[in-house]
Amino acid sequence: MRIFNNSNSRRFKGGQIIIQVIIFSSIAVLLIGSLISSAAININSARHAQVREQAFQLAEAGIEYYRWHLAHAPTDYQDGTGQPGPYIHDVNDKDGNLSGQFSLNVIPPYIGSTLVRLESTGIPANSPNTTRTIAVEMAVPSLAKFAVVANSVMRLGQGTEVFGPIHSNGGIRFDGLAHNLVTSAQTVYDDPDHTGNNEFGVHTHVNIPPQTGINDTFRPLEAVPSPIMPRPDVFVAGRQFPTPVTDFTSITSDLAIIKSQAQTGGIYYGSSGYQGYLLILRTNDTVDVYRVSSVTSPPYGCTSASQPGWGTWSVGTTQFIANHPMPANGLIFIEDHVWVEGKIDGQRVTIASGRFPDSPSTRTSITVNNDLEYTDHGGTDVIALIAQDNINIGLVSDDDLRIDAALVAQNGRVGRYYYRAPSSGLQRCSPYHIRNSVVLYGMIATYNRYGFAYTDGTGYQLREINYDANLLYGPPPSFPLTSEHYEILSWEEL
Repeated sequence: MRIFNNSNSRRFKGGQIIIQVIIFSSIAVLLIGSLISSAAININSARHAQVREQAFQLAEAGIEYYRWHLAHAPTDYQDGTGQPGPYIHDVNDKDGNLSGQFSLNVIPPYIGSTLVRLESTGIPANSPNTTRTIAVEMAVPSLAKFAVVANSVMRLGQGTEVFGPIHSNGGIRFDGLAHNLVTSAQTVYDDPDHTGNNEFGVHTHVNIPPQTGINDTFRPLEAVPSPIMPRPDVFVAGRQFPTPVTDFTSITSDLAIIKSQAQTGGIYYGSSGYQGYLLILRTNDTVDVYRVSSVTSPPYGCTSASQPGWGTWSVGTTQFIANHPMPANGLIFIEDHVWVEGKIDGQRVTIASGRFPDSPSTRTSITVNNDLEYTDHGGTDVIALIAQDNINIGLVSDDDLRIDAALVAQNGRVGRYYYRAPSSGLQRCSPYHIRNSVVLYGMIATYNRYGFAYTDGTGYQLREINYDANLLYGPPPSFPLTSEHYEILSWEEL
């Protein structure tokens, strides 16, 4: 017979309850502690996010401030101090209380470029150790927005292949192959190469595939009221018209600035007293200067085709003058006609030619008859040729000619004069009337109609124009710009 002690049982149950209370209390304490800790973390995280956002906005304020500064002082890269950075500015809230600061590091462009890099760091006043940095690249676009840009009508014939955008303030007849957009400021225009009604501002006379060849008469399918056909066999990236006009008149002031800067820190030559000067660029960062005493006489029967300024534009005899180191500012100005050839390695140079005061009867030209080349085609090497009148390729020129440069003819044209083919027993301009190929890597800006070949088969048979996109924001020194305003090219948080 078993006898149970009720008091012991009650004590046992009471002990169980105490243990349970302790366990559940501990759990509750842990849960409450976790909740409090989590709340504290969330509060700190929110505060940290707020501070980081404030730092970001302070950094953006620095970028916007310097955009404003460059709008008023486009070439000041030292924040108006004349001293190296960083440049620190206080930022106040609407009540005048200090919100924080931004610290600016301004990396100026290299010679000729307008590409500026800004690095702005935001520093909140209540948490100076929490910073954020934004880096932005800005630049002003140059005249080199196009592979070819003209103030007049243009005709680009069969055998012409262009890798880059094309624009004319007049109309464009394009019978070659354009790999980029072709635009005109005209809706319609009267093509001077045939009679008939107006045609589209950008049109072609290439027959629609599967037909081949061209039709030289008025094309009703390329005129109103016909719809504009895509024609990817000619316009790979399409055509567009009308578009805004490109300004050529401001180049006059650009030439005057280049002359002044060449006289003070570059290379300057006045009148030669003869035909002009020959410049030979060297890969050792120097340039040879020769006086051109005479030009090549035209062969018997090789006469003008009533073109203003016609001549052989080919160097005859020369006299060596000097070898110059390439100037630090990259500017060469010649107040006479100029012939240019050679090769550069790691240089950025602008060669300009003109006479002042500007007069149509005294304007000067630049001629390239032999290869003008870069060593590097990635933007390190850059050449600009800016002529007050024409950019020429003369009679006695390389059969396969390579020109690496931005070519600008302010009042004239970029091209080659007409040199007659043999006929009636006369050799005329033979054998130089026909050349094989001209390849350009750069861009062309021409006031008048440009061209290196003629419809009778004379001139350069193959013409290839490759657009150097590096010229848009990294042009040669003192190259003409198309805007006064900086554009943001890239944005990143460091």
